[in-house]
Amino acid sequence: MEKRINIHATEPQAYKAMLGLEGYLAQSEISKTIKELIKIRASQINGCAYCLDMHTKDAIKYGETAERIFLVSAWHEADKFFTEEEKVALKMTEEITLISQNGLSDETYQKAKSIFSEKQIAEIIMAIVTINSWNRIALSTKLEIGEF
Repeated sequence: MEKRINIHATEPQAYKAMLGLEGYLAQSEISKTIKELIKIRASQINGCAYCLDMHTKDAIKYGETAERIFLVSAWHEADKFFTEEEKVALKMTEEITLISQNGLSDETYQKAKSIFSEKQIAEIIMAIVTINSWNRIALSTKLEIGEF
């Protein structure tokens, strides 16, 4: 694979801004489990091996089971393995990641409002936006697994 631009080295301020989003998310109310499930699901949809490698390892580090990680892409059919909160966060992840299809539906948003506070909904949306940005950086620059 051809080496491409290293944004971290070429534009460190841009990279620093992205890390600022990560700092914000680290202080959020949403659980580490939900954050990692969001990162894994968005990375699956976007086909980002770099991020999948990173976030499956992080999820395991935070206590996630291999079985649940294996089932993230089929969470709709693995109902008993995920909580209502996790299912809503995963649905939001899919709809926002695939924004051009229909966006975040009213149905999903209303379900989120019944489970999460407005602050938590904002944090979930920001977590989804952030991992989608990282996916796009990793894919467009062809980051290799374990490169950073």
